[in-house]
Amino acid sequence: MTSFNRKSIKIITYSFYIVLLDQVSKFLVLNTLGFERSKIIIPNLLNFTLVKNRGAAFSLLSNYTSLLTVISILASLLLITIILKFPPRSHSNLIGLAYLLGGTLGNGIDRCFKGYVLDFLELIPINFPIFNVADISINIAIICFVIDIIKTKDKSELKY
Repeated sequence: MTSFNRKSIKIITYSFYIVLLDQVSKFLVLNTLGFERSKIIIPNLLNFTLVKNRGAAFSLLSNYTSLLTVISILASLLLITIILKFPPRSHSNLIGLAYLLGGTLGNGIDRCFKGYVLDFLELIPINFPIFNVADISINIAIICFVIDIIKTKDKSELKY
């Protein structure tokens, strides 16, 4: 097995675990808390408050659930194609792809089967939208890609 195939399998495996964590966390909160209730997890910091998010980030495009479902499916397929056809350039890129695919699939599964995304993590001290594990994964992916860009830029500057 080539290192390309190993890297692709590693990314898809990591993504699977992220989707599993996302879906299990949503299932547990739904079955133990239910909707319209809140549970204090860390006083003055974190509550579990389960909500239906019919939109994208920050509830954007709330009236376009079907469009967001199609976008989730297409984005996931595109990411899988990229992972299988183009080996990641670096460890940061590999981790970023895994987290992005996991987050995209996690929220995509909700949209496909429920028609909305379950969000439940509520930060109390700031006025921030309620989010979930898939959302965190997508943000971690962005951080990994930024790190990869900075490292790549630093390496290119050293050549001159």
